Amino acid sequence: MSTFRISEVAGLLGVSDDTVRRWADGGRLPTVRDGAGRQAVEGAVLAQFAIDMAGELPLSSPAIVGASARNRFPGIVTRVRRDDVMAQVEIQSGRHRVVSLMSREAADELGLEPGVLAVGTVKATNVVIELPERH
Repeated sequence: MSTFRISEVAGLLGVSDDTVRRWADGGRLPTVRDGAGRQAVEGAVLAQFAIDMAGELPLSSPAIVGASARNRFPGIVTRVRRDDVMAQVEIQSGRHRVVSLMSREAADELGLEPGVLAVGTVKATNVVIELPERH
């Protein structure tokens, strides 16, 4: 059984140690004593608590106001193929067809369907250069 100290729980949930202690003292978050006698939370209990609290917890990262990716392809979603886990999304951006593989959950959350305006953003460390045949 894995356990997490109060400070570890706070870090994972993006709240202060005092907030975690208040939850524990108020009976909202069950705790145990670890091998050293410190107050701790069992891993399985923390996992369920995190799921239950997801809507109430603060965002763990600030809003993005800039990005390093420079290759943006605005266009129209022309096709979305979904299976149980993944989705393949095609965007037509002028003469260019951009294809993205993502989780089905992400495609569903974004509401991606044919006809939706979207921007394909490409950031790559590997770019393949090909030479066309010259006549």
